[in-house]
Amino acid sequence: MKFNLKKYRTGLLALIVIASATSCKKYLDEPNKSNFTQQNYFTSQSQARAFVNGIYGNNLNGQNYGTYFFQNGDAYGEAPFITLELFAGHATSLGQSVNNNNVIFERTDPTNPGFETVWKSCYTAIAECNIALNRIPAISMDDATKKSMLGEVYFLRAFYYYHLVRLYGDVPLIIAPVDLNSPLLYPSRTAKEQVYDQVVSDLLAAEQSGLPGTNGMLASMGAVHTLLSSVYLTMAGYPLQKTENYQKAADEAKQALPLYTLFTDYAYLHDNAHKNQGELIFQVNYDATKNATNAITQLTVPFNLPVGVYSDHLGAMIPTDAFFASYEAGDKRTQEQQFYFSQYPSSDGKSTVIFGEHCLYKYFHVESSVSGTANSGKCDENWTLLRLPEAMLTYAEASNEVNGPTADAYAAVNQIRTRANLAPLAGLTKDQFRVAIWKERYHELAFEDKSYFDIQRTHQIYDVKNNVFGPATSTANEQGVTMKDQYYLWPVPQREISTNNKLTQNTGW
Repeated sequence: MKFNLKKYRTGLLALIVIASATSCKKYLDEPNKSNFTQQNYFTSQSQARAFVNGIYGNNLNGQNYGTYFFQNGDAYGEAPFITLELFAGHATSLGQSVNNNNVIFERTDPTNPGFETVWKSCYTAIAECNIALNRIPAISMDDATKKSMLGEVYFLRAFYYYHLVRLYGDVPLIIAPVDLNSPLLYPSRTAKEQVYDQVVSDLLAAEQSGLPGTNGMLASMGAVHTLLSSVYLTMAGYPLQKTENYQKAADEAKQALPLYTLFTDYAYLHDNAHKNQGELIFQVNYDATKNATNAITQLTVPFNLPVGVYSDHLGAMIPTDAFFASYEAGDKRTQEQQFYFSQYPSSDGKSTVIFGEHCLYKYFHVESSVSGTANSGKCDENWTLLRLPEAMLTYAEASNEVNGPTADAYAAVNQIRTRANLAPLAGLTKDQFRVAIWKERYHELAFEDKSYFDIQRTHQIYDVKNNVFGPATSTANEQGVTMKDQYYLWPVPQREISTNNKLTQNTGW
């Protein structure tokens, strides 16, 4: 069977599309090799490495999964990473964007292109993982190298399935290569419990693979512990409510904490000099020198104002004033050019542009914003998928659910607060500490695609106007929208259902 056997229009049919070695061109700049078959390609360690690099490169950035996070947003800023963030209710979007505004005001439907992009991209990546796990064991190479490489693939497959099961609920579970003759070419949905079990199984396999604690651009043991702690925390909440997983979440997060250190400067979160370092556990990697760029800065600067020398200024995701105001007085993250900014020198350097709103400096890429440099107008800021504060807050929350507030749990949260120039937490009850941790998640991990998942697992939303949490389906957000039950999940993309009559739609869609 040839690589790139045939181009199909749907995600599940993409399970039979085998990615060629050209898929790694954006990530690690591997040589272009095309027209290989499985039989003559998976014969050496270098070929296996190139293929695994391609699972990162083609799907975490570039053509496929990158569109989920930020790549290829259209002229209205309808990038799927923004779609996911808008579900949380704390951002506005460019008025011309029909799909974005339909998400904000909960009148979207299964034809929204963001739903299809994420589904299709995840299954494309899973197909590549299945092939790698099937073919690499037979390749002759050092056992430790092979085991570690397979650990990376187990991590990646878990990563994609974790997103699928949280977003869509019951999803087809495919863990072996599929060809045109496979009965799984048109699969049914698998119970979410079984999908979660597979995610855990893959991550436990990755933990036994000998991955290094940190690993630069690649999956690491720290990333495995952090992701698995998130999985266990989610499983302890809705919809599974398996509360025995709180202890497991705390144990996994605790193993990640010593491997990383908090930055002393928030600017390091989005500059080129500190990529894959410090508190950055796992990132989508970009490099303008290899023509691997993204649109995140253009998407998040104010609409149509000359802030940076970019071809577009889309204003596609702007924090609400009420969310910005929900930070505690004196919080360093709200100071100008920390997490947010409200003014900036114009692109010609002749004046200061006043926004009239607070935009995300957290994603402003200084290196590409000025003229006359090699990076001018070419943003290659990395997108962070996992970082240390998430692991710290996961540890604190999970530990609190088991033991109530402890010194270690307080220490995890208070390190984040100390960096933000806030007083440490102390003397709280278990319930008070839980709410304090939730608030810290919203403020520290703001606009990192975490909030919607927190709503799903807690069934609570952050009522920023009153600085409290309330039931998600009976508490209006700052835009006057009260979440509908159906919005706990995304709809199965309509094109998938039209192509595969074994698929059913989620309730309410």
